[in-house]
Amino acid sequence: MVKCFSLFVALSLLAVSAIGGDHFSGDGYGDSIIRQVVDDGGVNGGGSNGDDLLLGAEHHFSVFKQKFGKSYASKEEHDHRFRVFKANLRRAQRHQALDPSATHGVTQFSDLTPSEFRRLFLGLRGRRLGLPVDANKAPILPTDGLPTDFDWRDHGAVTEVKNQGSCGSCWSFSSTGALEGANFLSSGELVSLSEQQLVDCDHECDPEEKGSCDAGCSGGLMNSAFEYTLKAGGLMKEKDYPYTGTDRGACKFDKTKIAASVANFSVISLDEEQIAANLVKNGPLAIGINAVFMQTYIGGVSCPYICSKHLDHGVLLVGYGSAAYAPIRMKEKPYWIIKNSWGAKWGENGYYKLCRGRNICGVDSMVSTVAAVHITSN
Repeated sequence: MVKCFSLFVALSLLAVSAIGGDHFSGDGYGDSIIRQVVDDGGVNGGGSNGDDLLLGAEHHFSVFKQKFGKSYASKEEHDHRFRVFKANLRRAQRHQALDPSATHGVTQFSDLTPSEFRRLFLGLRGRRLGLPVDANKAPILPTDGLPTDFDWRDHGAVTEVKNQGSCGSCWSFSSTGALEGANFLSSGELVSLSEQQLVDCDHECDPEEKGSCDAGCSGGLMNSAFEYTLKAGGLMKEKDYPYTGTDRGACKFDKTKIAASVANFSVISLDEEQIAANLVKNGPLAIGINAVFMQTYIGGVSCPYICSKHLDHGVLLVGYGSAAYAPIRMKEKPYWIIKNSWGAKWGENGYYKLCRGRNICGVDSMVSTVAAVHITSN
C-alpha cells in the first residue's frame, strides 16, 4: 500500500509540476516554495531520510525569512534556526505522507521546535474536560433534519480571525468566540469581545484537576473561562480592553462596560451528531484538539492516519461540510470548519478543516456550548 501511495503521489506531483513549473517568480513565490518543499520528497524519490529535500534548504530558508519577515539577533541564533528549519522540512514531509488529503509545508512556525511551538502558540491546560459547578451536561437534541452543510460565518455569528501572538492564550480566543456567537444569537449584534480580560483577570481553576488553573499566556481551559465570566458578570468589548499578547499587566476589568454575559454553559457528549445539532442550534462551539499537524498545515481537509487525542489547543468550531475531495483516499470526506487564532495568513485564511467521523485529533472530546444573556449595548 505504501508503494502504491508513493507512486500515486509521484505521478500526481509530476503532473502538477508540468502545469505549474514556471510559477516560481512574482508575488506568489512563497506559495510555490511551500509546494516545492512538499513536492521534492515525492518527485525526487529521496527516500525516508529526505536528503533530496534538504539540498535546497538554504534557498527555502531564505525565502521563508523574506516571506515571514524573520530576522535573528546573532549568527549563532541564525544557524540554530536554520537547523530547526531543516528538521521541520523533514517533519512537513512526514506530515504530508500521514495526512495526504491536506497540504503541508513551510509556515510561519517553521523555525520553531515542537516544544517552542507548543509553549508559544497552544495553551490548553488540563488533560480532561473539567466540569465547573455551574456547568451542565447538554441535553440530547434531535438530529433529524440537520442541514447537509452549515457555516455560522454565512449567518453573521463569527468575528474576524484574530491573532494570539506568542502567548499561550488559545483558550481565551476559543471562549470569546463561542460567547460572541451566543451573544449574536441573543441580541442580533456581533461584538468582538476581550480576550485580554480573560488573560489578565481569569484565574479560575478546574475543580477536578489540581493545579489546572487559567493562567494567561501559560494556558487555560474554556469551561473555566466561562465560569469566570459567569462570576464576573461578563466580558468587555475588544475595543475597550484590547489584546496585548502578554500577561504581565494588572486586571483592568470595568463592570460598567460589560458587552456580553454568560447565562449558562454546557458540555456536549462525545457524539458527532449531537455536536452538529448543538452547533446549528446554539452557535459556534468551544472545542479542544490536538494541534500536532497544524504547525505544518497549509490547507485542505486534514485527515491524518494517526493523530494523538491528547488535547493541547483551544479553537472554535463554526461549521461543517458534507464532502471535500480527498484524492489519495479516492472518496469524499465530511469535515469540520474550525476557526483558529493564529491570524488570517495561517491555513485557509485562518481556518482549519478537519475530517469528521472518527474523533480525529480528539476533536469530539472537549466540546462546550454557551448561552448569552441579552443585555443593552453600551
